[in-house]
Amino acid sequence: MELFANWHYPTAITVGDTCISLIGEKCLNLSMSRVMVVTDPGLAELALVTEVLSHCREAGLVTELFCDIQANPTGENIRQGIEAFNAGEFDGIIALGGGSSIDAGKAIALMAKQTISLWQAEDVDDNWKRVDVDNMVPVVAVPTTAGTGAEVGRASVITDTDGEYHVKRIIFHPKMIPATVLLDPGLTVKLTPQMTAATGLDALSHNLEAFCAPFYHPMAEGIAIEAMRLIKAYLPVAFEDGENIEARTQMLVASSMGATSFQRGLGGMHALAHSLGALYNTHHGLLNAILMPYVLKRNRGEIEERITRLARYLELDYPGFDSFLEWVLLFRARLDIPHSLDEIGITLEDVRLVGEMSVKDAAAGGNPVCLTADEYSELFSDAVQGRL
Repeated sequence: MELFANWHYPTAITVGDTCISLIGEKCLNLSMSRVMVVTDPGLAELALVTEVLSHCREAGLVTELFCDIQANPTGENIRQGIEAFNAGEFDGIIALGGGSSIDAGKAIALMAKQTISLWQAEDVDDNWKRVDVDNMVPVVAVPTTAGTGAEVGRASVITDTDGEYHVKRIIFHPKMIPATVLLDPGLTVKLTPQMTAATGLDALSHNLEAFCAPFYHPMAEGIAIEAMRLIKAYLPVAFEDGENIEARTQMLVASSMGATSFQRGLGGMHALAHSLGALYNTHHGLLNAILMPYVLKRNRGEIEERITRLARYLELDYPGFDSFLEWVLLFRARLDIPHSLDEIGITLEDVRLVGEMSVKDAAAGGNPVCLTADEYSELFSDAVQGRL
């Protein structure tokens, strides 16, 4: 392992029930006066969005809503958001919602005042250096799910729909991270058990892949292992009792920890999930949850010692790779997560394409085992058929 790295850590974060009431103050502290709230169409109809708009307007902010965002935001969504932002002469963005809304808000803020195109900021080589930092727009991020950790991430995952088939691309800049984050558990209490489980296991996948990535980042490794302990303890509670504020708080924190820890890297779960999400527009967290044991087993030869340490920290009986894999399977079952991709309607029709897309995905570079396109196709096939 090469002991050389560049490390970046999160931004200003306020955690606590009802802290959303501080949203106007946080925007004013960033010299915002005209704010565009970016969210998704489903959230736009809920009282919590009305509450956020009211807090902002009470603080004297001109505030308008933009909600033309898909579950997996597209380049066209971002272009429309940029047009709305510039037409309204806004000077700041509140990114409110799940990972899709926050990713869209961050991408709009990054690109609204740039002369380059969105795809010219893709996380390839040194593309980020093309961005004019002085023209980046500040973002306040408010997650309403506990999964992606997009609120503390320096990138957005955006689907490119312009080619022969859809591809998820990562838009990146080191200063893309929101300037301020509000983690208010009260905004997550109405999540359904199904969404609580899928997003919570997304947070687990972030921390788990970061923990297993073959790069030098002991601080991220430490964050990941504690976040997984929190998820083990509190996700079942949040799943069974959505009104439990302690569990909701701890899951929001574990989610943010995941996006902090995955600076260390991701891996095969995300390489496959990005590909499948682009092709089938399926929930990202659910895909990671289903794929988790298949990728773990494929990587066993490189991660067994590391997973054994994790199993000890999680206080599993007979700690080792087998006990951890068994825990993952039982944990998923307890949260009503399907065992196979076939159960959510994904077939083997695109098996070769999925392999070809996954090996090219940016997350593939962090997998502990360097997999070929054919091997990703085999993994996908196993996950479709539920074959461990």
